[in-house]
Amino acid sequence: MEIPVYQVDAFTSEPFRGNPAAVCIVGEGFDGSLMQLVAAEMNLSETAFVVRREGGFGLRWFTPVAEVDLCGHATLAAAHVLWREGVAADGASISFHTRSGRLGAARSDGIIELDLPADPVRAAEAPEGLLEALGVVEPLFVGRGRFDYLVEVDSEGELRSLTPEMGALRGVETRGVIVTCRAAAAPWDFLSRFFAPAAGIDEDPVTGSAHCALGPYWARRLGRDELRAFQASRRGGELTVRSMGRRVAVGGRAVTVLEGRLTVP
Repeated sequence: MEIPVYQVDAFTSEPFRGNPAAVCIVGEGFDGSLMQLVAAEMNLSETAFVVRREGGFGLRWFTPVAEVDLCGHATLAAAHVLWREGVAADGASISFHTRSGRLGAARSDGIIELDLPADPVRAAEAPEGLLEALGVVEPLFVGRGRFDYLVEVDSEGELRSLTPEMGALRGVETRGVIVTCRAAAAPWDFLSRFFAPAAGIDEDPVTGSAHCALGPYWARRLGRDELRAFQASRRGGELTVRSMGRRVAVGGRAVTVLEGRLTVP
């Protein structure tokens, strides 16, 4: 059996920046165990599997080692592929059925905007070893959302210079850790980095799902619902974020860098 596979750089308009995701369009009989094998073969932070469903598309996401409940950049990549390949009608919105409920995607002027569930962050005590593993001495805030811890630091300089001890961070019971700060200058409102060694990803280049927490957090801090964000990984990524109560609109561009056919037993 052969299936089409695409590699897409998400949250960027330039190849080899943003966050790469594989996208596979499969049939109903393509089961989770096979998806996991394919994701391990792709060896990217996420591989998205799309299947036609009544009223939209089924969507599942896998890291090389596990299925996850929500992934923003691979959802953006999947929507990009469906429009580019004519599987979804140009100009029409897309509805995805996922483990995190219904997610939407719409496109305007080349920017894909995802309709994702908000993940409000509440203040929390830092678990033992977290700040030490990050190398953060005096955080401005520590909180916890549905998936991740969030740590605000004082400056861009501190954020960019972090070199977490991944072995120690792997021992913290959480999907991942978002570190964020207010931007020093336009055009960005805030910056972030995302570390998830327990999920097999030391540092994720651009994390759409983290902005489900970052959007509401910075909307409260800055008093504005519409924000521009930069994820300051080595590859870097640009996002728009719009806080909408229980939902967050996370937007960005995408570019296909590879396409082919994958032979599957």
